[in-house]
Amino acid sequence: MKTSSLPIFLLFLLSTTLLFAQQATLRGIVLDENNISLGGANVIIDGGGTLTNLNGFYLLEIPANQEVTVTFSHVGQKSVKVTFNLETNEDFEFNPVLKTDVEQIETVVLTGRDNRSAQTIISISPETIRKIPGANAGVENLLKTLPGVSGTNELSTQYTVRGGNFDENLVYVNEVEVYRPFLIRSGQQEGLSFVNSDLTANVDFSAGGFQAKYGDKLSSVLDITYRRPTNFGASLDLSLLGASASVEGISKNGRLTGIVGLRYRDNSLFVDAKQTETNYRPTFADAQTYLTYKFNNKFELGFLGNLSVNNYSYEPLTRQTNFGTIANPIALLVFYEGQEEDRYDTYFGALKGTYVISDNYTAKLIGSVYQTTEQEYYDILAQYRLGEVNTDIGGEDLGEVEFSEGIGSQLTHARNDLDALIVNLEHKGNIEINDNSFEYGIKYTMEDIRDRVQEYEIIDSAGFSIRPPIQDFVNNQPYEPFDAEIVPFTDIRAFNDVQINRFSGYAQWSRRTSWGTNEIWLNAGVRAHNWTVSGENIKNTTQTVFSPRGQIALKPDWDMDMLFKLSGGVYHQPPFYRELRDSTGTVRPGVKAQQAVHIVLGNDYSFDLWDRPFTLNSEIYYKNLTDVNPYTIENVRIRYRARNNAVAYAYGLDLRLTGEFVPGTESWVSFGYLKTEENINDRGYIFRPTDQRLKFSVLFQDYVKIFPDLKMYLNLTYNTGLPGGSPSYADPYDFQTRLRDYKRADVGVSYVIVNEDKLRDSGWLKPFKELTLGAEIFNIFDVQNSITNTFVRDVYTKTQYSIPNFLTPRVFNVRATMKF
Repeated sequence: MKTSSLPIFLLFLLSTTLLFAQQATLRGIVLDENNISLGGANVIIDGGGTLTNLNGFYLLEIPANQEVTVTFSHVGQKSVKVTFNLETNEDFEFNPVLKTDVEQIETVVLTGRDNRSAQTIISISPETIRKIPGANAGVENLLKTLPGVSGTNELSTQYTVRGGNFDENLVYVNEVEVYRPFLIRSGQQEGLSFVNSDLTANVDFSAGGFQAKYGDKLSSVLDITYRRPTNFGASLDLSLLGASASVEGISKNGRLTGIVGLRYRDNSLFVDAKQTETNYRPTFADAQTYLTYKFNNKFELGFLGNLSVNNYSYEPLTRQTNFGTIANPIALLVFYEGQEEDRYDTYFGALKGTYVISDNYTAKLIGSVYQTTEQEYYDILAQYRLGEVNTDIGGEDLGEVEFSEGIGSQLTHARNDLDALIVNLEHKGNIEINDNSFEYGIKYTMEDIRDRVQEYEIIDSAGFSIRPPIQDFVNNQPYEPFDAEIVPFTDIRAFNDVQINRFSGYAQWSRRTSWGTNEIWLNAGVRAHNWTVSGENIKNTTQTVFSPRGQIALKPDWDMDMLFKLSGGVYHQPPFYRELRDSTGTVRPGVKAQQAVHIVLGNDYSFDLWDRPFTLNSEIYYKNLTDVNPYTIENVRIRYRARNNAVAYAYGLDLRLTGEFVPGTESWVSFGYLKTEENINDRGYIFRPTDQRLKFSVLFQDYVKIFPDLKMYLNLTYNTGLPGGSPSYADPYDFQTRLRDYKRADVGVSYVIVNEDKLRDSGWLKPFKELTLGAEIFNIFDVQNSITNTFVRDVYTKTQYSIPNFLTPRVFNVRATMKF
């Protein structure tokens, strides 16, 4: 019933909108010569004008049926003057490109793109996202090269930021919050990220200290804007990993724009190369569209839609993992029976109405619906041998297990089903008064989740059933007989029907002004969040939290181009369904919002090196966390304790040097240091599962000087080892070992056959606006990285071995990219 107000409100806006006689509309995006949007650019006519917004977009009403000269200008760019003669009520799009002025103005003010830096936001070029190689190429692939962002599973789009986990990151597409599936357990089950890089216009990312207008999460914000086409176009990307295609266009009168993207992915290339021999049949596909229609000069309606179908069929056959030392090599040999059948179907739709009430006030109404139906079914019997490896170089059985120290079997079973419906209705407003900007928003969210969890695990070692690791089932077999009934090692059974109703809102103020001869930018705001958990056999529980936040940026009047930033506040994360459900599957409605106090101090230093522009971004941060909800991570699945029985902290340093290491290309080097620990039930501080101490990464672009169309892209990452994790039933204080360091290098080489400078007038290449052929090598040095451990016990010595689960080895891929 709540969502029925959306079309009524939109019809009301439409009916109250007036068309002004003898007026026409001019709109577009102001770009620089690198096709980067220019925020804060001036769009001037006689008697008035406007400024472009942060994304470089402008909207200007001009007199119709007469010649009107419009001047486009921006600090440091050459001005452009264009004369228009438009018909009454005509909507015309014009996207000027401003070139760099050789006579640069020395005084630089905090407008447009500079504002994003002041807001601790990093902007990433969508074109770079599409070019850089990676096992799961896209926005998240590039995020993992930034300091403070870690992702040690190349098949997963999930990432951690400054000690947080995967659930602590906000993702917006065109101001609409998007979600990820609930039951995803391993990276190879993830086919596609929600974000389609073929449709992307702007990518902004904040690793902490973000404004009150962004939602209630503890770690980061990824803010994506899909582009609005200015003419017809199409693209096609083909590789051994799948394909993607997009089509875009605009109506003749410029009022209707649309872009559609289709994607298909197959991870078999990676999985077939892993240590486990499998029959693997995945199907990951989705379709997305972004449509906009401008009814008149005041009102515009946009639609964002997504349909995703993911089938995961997995039949493991055998696995051998060698570990131990050179002097004492040990191997785990496993033979499997059974299979896994998973399916994740998601449906998403959002409407956004934008109403320009006046030159100073813009109102928006956003409604969205997200539904996911997921199943996770598997019955897998694993029979294993743990023993010594034959190291006789001349022997016929070199590398095989010849003496078994442990023999056993493991049967895992699951019948997990989840159906979730999430409905959002939000109103936002933006008011500009002189140099002050006021923003507010109020949002209602309804979450309806039906979840069935049925999992058990039976472990047999040399004919003895291993008992559960709890006090009532102390296991001393085979040395002492145990005559109790046979029970599973782990057994989880739960049926949950949960509804969560949320009301949240924010209000914030920002101002750009001067302090003497220095430029200063100020922001202050507060968020509030109220939620009620109810459902079958669940006691209604209501809680409310408030989150004040603030930012300040100072650009001194120095010869050096430097910007100083300070941001922070109180951040809350009200529990989502995953955080309410503990490791036994039980929903605990009284789980509190985790709370973190953030302080972030940053500096941006822009300078010239080798007569080319460079920027050094530096940030130090500290987080103090209370009411922490401890969890364990198995690959990418998080299991919470749901008790708020811990406190934690995180602090670190992030450095990023970006610039033209090679003329005409953007590359960067990142370094991050992080330490995060938690104290559970006052037992002392231990590593958090995301305690990624050191991180070093390089994103490098190059080309052959005498053949500039031959290009190279390098994505290099080194992370120190994460804590190895612990089983969901175990005491994490007993599992404080670390995995080996994560080292990975992906390289891509491409040759541009056709681009805007090499268009063909005839022949089969004539239809192409761009044609690029390339090859990629993932994990070029074939490093054996691991994501988690498998814990196997030696029945003779009672030693429990942590056996690493290795990630993908070296893989070769070919790729073709086309634009029409």
